[in-house]
Amino acid sequence: MSLSAPRSLVLALFGAACLIGGLPASASTTAKKKPAAPVEAPLADLAPEQVANAERVHVGDQDCEFRQQVKVQRHQAKDGYFHLNFKGKQYTMAPEPTTTGAVRLEDKKNGLVWIQIANKSMLMNARAGQRLVDECVHPNQKMPQSAPVELTPAAPVDPVTSAVSTAEPVAQAR
Repeated sequence: MSLSAPRSLVLALFGAACLIGGLPASASTTAKKKPAAPVEAPLADLAPEQVANAERVHVGDQDCEFRQQVKVQRHQAKDGYFHLNFKGKQYTMAPEPTTTGAVRLEDKKNGLVWIQIANKSMLMNARAGQRLVDECVHPNQKMPQSAPVELTPAAPVDPVTSAVSTAEPVAQAR
């Protein structure tokens, strides 16, 4: 048996290992490049109805259930858009029209929806169909505590006479 046969076998195995990534192809090591930071896509212009909805959004810190907090801020570079911060992540939200009068902000890329009604707001994951946080209250949403209303007892009503007195006259048959 010749020495050239084992040497060619070793070279063949070394070449195969390099192809599948088991061993470095060269003795010098190359530095891996860091991936570039994600660039935010340009934001689309909003329709007038969306801009009108944006004016009604409560901005600032909002305390939520289970000691959670959501912060809503106006987007500095694009009017009508908002940044929503929740659990250390920031989402870019756009106002969307509604038929109910509620304020609705959406981040379609991440599937998040912020709903603001008169007395509270909530953040939902539309893709999963679940609430992420509820009972978020901005100071403008806090309902003033009104004094209890005292009910005075009404005069007793006779159901027979009250029904007769309010009924329309019946036409008599001829």
